[in-house]
Amino acid sequence: VQLQASGGGLVQAGGSLRLSCAASGRTFSSYAMGWFRQAPGKEREFVAVINWSGLNTYYADSVKGRFTISRDNAKNTVYLQMNNLKPEDTADYYCAAARSRSNYYTSTRLADYDYWGQGTLVTVSS
Repeated sequence: VQLQASGGGLVQAGGSLRLSCAASGRTFSSYAMGWFRQAPGKEREFVAVINWSGLNTYYADSVKGRFTISRDNAKNTVYLQMNNLKPEDTADYYCAAARSRSNYYTSTRLADYDYWGQGTLVTVSS
């Protein structure tokens, strides 16, 4: 599986962005899909994950209520809608795929994800 993230950019605090991650291959629905982020000088951290069917999601406390993860299996794409952005959301955002058909996938560990896309930079100005 190859992953291609896009949609990053510069936005003012309180604004919105939608990130997309397009996956290659015909087995997209066999994977839970996650978003992680890495701010300068910090470790990569979990943001959100969605199970293979799209019915269940799980979020980091820091983004709960502001970010929404979704997926379109027909388009092999996962999205991250980010609203009410804050300067502390500034980071490179990465999508990742975990081989799982669990109905409720909640892993926040980087090691549990099998494939990673390149980062897309989100910068939130104050």
